Amino acid sequence: MSVNNDQNETIKEKIRKAFSLSEDSASHEEIRTRLLDGGKITGTNMCVLVCAMVIASVGLNMSSTAVIIGAMLISPIMGSILASAYGNVSADYPLFTNHMIGFGMQIAISVIAASIYFFLSPVKEPTVELLARTSPSFFDVLIAFFGGIAGIIGQTRLDKTNTVIPGVAIATALMPPLCTCGYSIANGRLDMLLGAGYLFILNAYFIFLAASMILAILKIPKTRELTEKEWKRHRFRMVRNTIIIAIPSIIAVYSMI
Repeated sequence: MSVNNDQNETIKEKIRKAFSLSEDSASHEEIRTRLLDGGKITGTNMCVLVCAMVIASVGLNMSSTAVIIGAMLISPIMGSILASAYGNVSADYPLFTNHMIGFGMQIAISVIAASIYFFLSPVKEPTVELLARTSPSFFDVLIAFFGGIAGIIGQTRLDKTNTVIPGVAIATALMPPLCTCGYSIANGRLDMLLGAGYLFILNAYFIFLAASMILAILKIPKTRELTEKEWKRHRFRMVRNTIIIAIPSIIAVYSMI
């Protein structure tokens, strides 16, 4: 009997080690540096972002999947989401606010760049690729959430040479919905604007949520300890926001079925 118990303990230990996030995790200082550096709003990042938006817009306009994927790979926009998640988990609210403002600037510049392109483009009819970004559902929630988990795990490993982030950038598709918003504004398509805008919010929020959960599991140091009341308020807001943002996508899946 004792042999069986020992074997069960050994199996449990192996499973625990196999799924442990702390086994090959980088130091807390290294994680902080990586995430905050990735979320910096610099002239270089903004120029690359505009280039990525124009490339993605051309890809959507021409229904070229390869071009769209290329634009998603060079876009720096996910860095701001991960940096904001770090600020959220570390209870560094000035840092969180700063990166959220930067994220808002990135969104505004992205939509403006896409709007200018589509306003000047001679191709005005919406392509299949554009229309595909206007009907979000709960399946997009799953992609964004698990993509966000994979992305933050990749960013917090000791080995920085991994292919996780490019894969997450492609899977979660933050750029195409913003490009579609630009198309909608340039061509007066409010129906497409609402769908594409919601898809972007869905993707960005659930990447943020997933990143926050993994960083909390990794016990990222807090700038200050929250009181029990503050922690309950914070948790309530996260649950409330998650439900509010997810409800339309659940309704969309129900309608599809």
